[in-house]
Amino acid sequence: MTTDPFPAFDHRPQGMWRYRSLLPVGDGPIRYPLPVGGSPLTGPAVLRDRLGLPDLWVKDETVGTSGSNKDRATALVIEDGLRSGATTITTASTGNAAVATALGAAAAGIRAVIFVPAGCAEAKVAVMRSAGALVLRVVDGYRAAFELSRAAARHFGWLDRNTGVNPLTLHAKKTVAFEIWEQLGRTVPDVVVVPVGDGPTVLAMGQGFRELESLGLTNRVPRLIGVQASGCQPLAREWHGRPDSPVRHSGTIADGIDVPEPISGVEALAEVARSGGAFVAVPDAAMLAAIGMLASTAGVTCEPAGAAGLAGLLKARRMGLVAAEERVVVLVTGRELVVGPDVPLEGGEALIAARLDEVERYAGVLA
Repeated sequence: MTTDPFPAFDHRPQGMWRYRSLLPVGDGPIRYPLPVGGSPLTGPAVLRDRLGLPDLWVKDETVGTSGSNKDRATALVIEDGLRSGATTITTASTGNAAVATALGAAAAGIRAVIFVPAGCAEAKVAVMRSAGALVLRVVDGYRAAFELSRAAARHFGWLDRNTGVNPLTLHAKKTVAFEIWEQLGRTVPDVVVVPVGDGPTVLAMGQGFRELESLGLTNRVPRLIGVQASGCQPLAREWHGRPDSPVRHSGTIADGIDVPEPISGVEALAEVARSGGAFVAVPDAAMLAAIGMLASTAGVTCEPAGAAGLAGLLKARRMGLVAAEERVVVLVTGRELVVGPDVPLEGGEALIAARLDEVERYAGVLA
């Protein structure tokens, strides 16, 4: 007989912590202070009619503290860190994970040292600094920032939040699948469309649905469609058998998925293949159009990377990857946060080379 870990909504905490029995969290009260998870799943009639998809659903992850799906991973890592006495957290990011980490750390009373590529959006750096984070812009790009963040965590004993290497981040992200299943009346959709940069979001989505299957709560897993930007599509190129295509990294306005060397790329490709899904790539113009469509037909505001899922769904429909009668969920992953010009930026900022002595110069030796 299967034990149901998800009884009807009751006195237990809602949001992500509703699923703590399936998360690596010990006993005792949750110490992470910010709300996380429990994002809405809506079926906008106007959007459904316009696209000819009567069973289309939008999973809006923009409603959290940082405006992105990165809140979940941040919350679980910091919760674990608070229990072990961590005082400093680090991560590398093209933007959204860094913002979530800075805000989460501020609320939890620990310091954040954030590594970003030198060209990280000024508006996102401003949000990080407004939360008191030290932001280190790495001139050698995102991959170097990632490796430096990991090396600093080991060297200084900092809490490592980096997605793709800290398993807690995947555990947290899989709760999106649990929520979709519950919100659809304990059923699984036919297709889930996910923006993809580093890869863990689509990877965790598949793992979450497969965990439901292993618990006997569903007998199938939805097809996963991963969406990348045309200007940064290493996984889409690999998927379509053209890894050496001359269309290399030309850049994209969708900074949240502008990852030329995905940390979890191999695993993401395998998860999508296992689900019977596919990868597609969409141009910046399609994402901008999707932003307008989501706002005008679903009341959801988002950034370009957040709208990549809808842009990808439109392309998938044209390619015959999604049928009109199927139940489809589109994940909207993030929106822009803005800090006003008069808000003091308490955190620090520096442009550095990818060397530990540079980190120590600005961060000092912090426990």
